Amino acid sequence: MPITRRTVVRTAAASPLLLPALSWGRVLGANERLNMAVIGSGGMGTGHLRNLVNRSKDENLHVTRACDVYRRRLNAAGRIASLQPGQLTMEYERVLDDPNIDAVVIATPDHWHTKIAIEAMEAGKDVYCEKPLSHTIPQALACRDAVHRTGRTLQVGPQGTSNGAMWAARRAIAEGRIGKPTWSQGAYCRNSRGGQFNWHIDPDAGPHNPKDQDGYVWWDRWLGHDHGLAEEIDWNADHFFRFRKYLAYNGGLATDLLYHRLAPLLLAIEGHDGAYPKRVVASGGRYLEKDERDIPDTFFMMVDYPAEHTICLSSVMTNDDTWPTIIRGQYGTMNFGTALSLTEQSPWWREFRTANELDIQMVDDGQGGERPEPNAGNATASLPADQRRDHMGNFLDAIREGAPLACNVDLGCATMVAIRMGVDAWKDDQVLRWDPEQEIAVTA
Repeated sequence: MPITRRTVVRTAAASPLLLPALSWGRVLGANERLNMAVIGSGGMGTGHLRNLVNRSKDENLHVTRACDVYRRRLNAAGRIASLQPGQLTMEYERVLDDPNIDAVVIATPDHWHTKIAIEAMEAGKDVYCEKPLSHTIPQALACRDAVHRTGRTLQVGPQGTSNGAMWAARRAIAEGRIGKPTWSQGAYCRNSRGGQFNWHIDPDAGPHNPKDQDGYVWWDRWLGHDHGLAEEIDWNADHFFRFRKYLAYNGGLATDLLYHRLAPLLLAIEGHDGAYPKRVVASGGRYLEKDERDIPDTFFMMVDYPAEHTICLSSVMTNDDTWPTIIRGQYGTMNFGTALSLTEQSPWWREFRTANELDIQMVDDGQGGERPEPNAGNATASLPADQRRDHMGNFLDAIREGAPLACNVDLGCATMVAIRMGVDAWKDDQVLRWDPEQEIAVTA
């Protein structure tokens, strides 16, 4: 086996006499150029690549490598980032072997996320990992443990956790402005004529092409069956181009869309590291989109937490009329917009107004008594959203300056556990509970 930086790191991790993987990561100065690579250049990966290229001058960063198992996408990434052929690869290992790469963006299908992320951190790289953190619960836990073991920076990709309103909400809840939160809601709904995730299929694509042609797909690597990431099957263009339709590679609506809703809600209610669930139930089905997919087109899940609150989540692909994001407490209700809007609960008007430092004025109620002005239930408070960097900017600041991450691995892992339990509860028609001692989901 050729000796590379990555193999040395792995040897070091196995021997207490050698330096740990963390020591191999280059320590950046505040003004030093950051060399980055993008692994996975499909829709999200290409979006990240363009974003990094566009901000390269202002952020003093340089995209120096790109990786994808589909030659057409890989070549397109090279053109976007002005990369030479030697900077393009189908083997992510070549990216991790490069000692000049400081950080990687992982935008592969979900079942590859944590394997690449863990190996990247062991090779001394910092990681921006697209949501969801993983495909399975054991993968998420392994990635969490790897971050703590290596000390690397890992940002998980739900961009709503960089929304300043959510950070203002966290502070307001901690200050008791709505009393104890008891239940909240979030949704992500769509509608289309062609069916969700029925993305374009390139008719010439497949593993039958010569490796240097645009249409070549390294199908076996994409599946990852050699690593136990998915089953080995013959080439299937629908699985490759429309992987979100299949539970073999992701969790469908829950992992693609509801992860965006749950992570910010956990941040606001539970804090920066989130919390693991107590119980999860789910319902829904394939009501209209009855093609090859095995994911539901209508999905609901409810998560109970040990701190005694419930989060209700909905994702429907057959009607785009959706729920707003709301957090409800005993004293008041929290709505999200350009600012954070709080409205009181009438039985607890005095506590709400006291917690939010509102003047308490009493007036004649016309019946020989007094009432609050405005009437109980009508007082409101408004808090400005925190001014924050965007999600990728926050990641760059965390690398250079140690800034707190918007979605660290603990929040990302806790979110993943609940989301995956929802998928499994629906798939297996079960109520699931989280065993915090063994860190496994069990049937209720």
